[in-house]
Amino acid sequence: MPAFETLAVHAGVHPDPETGAVMTPIYQTSTYAQRAPGDHRGYEYSRTDNPTRTPLQRCLAALEGARHGLVFSSGLAAIDAVLNLLSEGDHVVAGDDLYGGTRRIFTQVAARRGLSFSFVPAQDAQRVADAIQPATRLIWVETPTNPMLNLVDLRTIAEIGRSRGILTGVDNTFASPYYQRPIDLGLDIVMHSMTKYINGHSDVVMGCLMLNDDDTYGRLKFLQNAIGAVPAPMDCFLALRGIKTLALRMQRHGENAARVAAWLESHPKVERVLYPGLPSHPQHALAARQMSGSGGMITFFVKGGLDEARRFLSAVEMIALAESLGGVESLIEHPAIMTHASVPPEVRREIGVHDNLIRLSVGIESVDDIVTDLERAFASI
Repeated sequence: MPAFETLAVHAGVHPDPETGAVMTPIYQTSTYAQRAPGDHRGYEYSRTDNPTRTPLQRCLAALEGARHGLVFSSGLAAIDAVLNLLSEGDHVVAGDDLYGGTRRIFTQVAARRGLSFSFVPAQDAQRVADAIQPATRLIWVETPTNPMLNLVDLRTIAEIGRSRGILTGVDNTFASPYYQRPIDLGLDIVMHSMTKYINGHSDVVMGCLMLNDDDTYGRLKFLQNAIGAVPAPMDCFLALRGIKTLALRMQRHGENAARVAAWLESHPKVERVLYPGLPSHPQHALAARQMSGSGGMITFFVKGGLDEARRFLSAVEMIALAESLGGVESLIEHPAIMTHASVPPEVRREIGVHDNLIRLSVGIESVDDIVTDLERAFASI
């Protein structure tokens, strides 16, 4: 089995058979000529399949250690495909600390289609087990979670699902397959917002699903085509390009984040830092067992309240005040106002998303420049 770095460069990709092009061409076409009715070369319409998309899906499957990969026009489109495996009356147990858009599609879209949801602190596996009902068909978690960086014991969640015949799915966006491979830990479906670390350059919106089960893959492949939320060939090309440096980027993200997290923890204007790589993280031991590194995401609380958080965030210069994460550039945001604004205030308070909470996506710039920019922002409060 080749190393991850080798898979990121070569998996699923072959020189173009007609021209010898090393990079996968952009097949910017909607349809394909057939030799006779129904006699085609494996491609008939680009919503169904596209020769730029196919190697991307093969590459993603290899990186996750899965048999199958599927890409979608966004991470939420990928999650919606999983929800479409379910039927009216089915129940989902979900982590309570989820990306705001995930909770929104659960509660404001899928619930209107007749699905029901129980949100529990999934870092407590017993709470997940206790929330299962006779109609439960899916357990859905994130780890590390967005934005509280809670960790979920994936091996235990997989065992709970497998013992009861319930599908298990995980949003692996924050870790990337470089730092965490949930398929190896027994999860059924792994999802990524490829907009983030996998593409890594803040220029593509895309999502993906990876899995082993052939029957579930066939159903999801049908939904990918039937619903049609697929990415354009140019976006697939850009994602393939981004993946080639995934290992190098993740190494730098992790190194920088570890240094920034330690610096933040000692800062007099910081109340608390959440980062799995810090010994102070309540699940530091689980991170060491389950992940090969701690990633590039840090959550911290400034001392004070909303006014102090606003002043701090308005004072950064190099670091962009922007939603999203996982790009080569550092990004910082205020979850309560920005990424999690759609989450009801009482729910935000319950899971710990307070007004002085800040989420930092540490980029691959010089770590000294990142710290300098943060120190300048702290001076404003």
